[in-house]
Amino acid sequence: MNLKDYIRSIPDYPKKGILFRDITTLIKDENAFSETINQIVERSKKFNFTKIAAIESRGFVFASAVSYILKKPFIMLRKKNKLPAEVHSVDFELEYGTATIEVHKDSINEKDTVLIIDDLIATGGTAEAAAKLVEISKGKVAAFIFVINLFDLGGSDNLIKKKYNVENLMEFPGH
Repeated sequence: MNLKDYIRSIPDYPKKGILFRDITTLIKDENAFSETINQIVERSKKFNFTKIAAIESRGFVFASAVSYILKKPFIMLRKKNKLPAEVHSVDFELEYGTATIEVHKDSINEKDTVLIIDDLIATGGTAEAAAKLVEISKGKVAAFIFVINLFDLGGSDNLIKKKYNVENLMEFPGH
């Protein structure tokens, strides 16, 4: 099954010049979604980790299913002011603005090694912020797994240069 066949491309969304890679067409197909989860689970076997984290919101779709299958705790990395207890926060740059993500202070500790899952990596700002959240919490990043890598935007390569393990299920140009 070629998972790329299930990704819809939408030009000029959310703003002009962005070619949005839409995963809703992949997750609405039960076979394509199942195959995606199976591939993430298979790739995760390369790494030793105690918890799975995902970046809001599309990362939750994939990571929660993987967490269930692997019987690992699931940690949500959320947008600012979405978590009710004490949090660690990291501000970061997006290709079209700035944002903040947070994690509960009691979600990750020095005994944890965390697999971070997200739907897509573009410039890598969000992924780097996720890694900082894990590290601020005294945990270690085992690896990142992305469903889609926008290879020409350099995010995946930047993470690798910073010595993070990175797996991508498929690649597309970002423009």
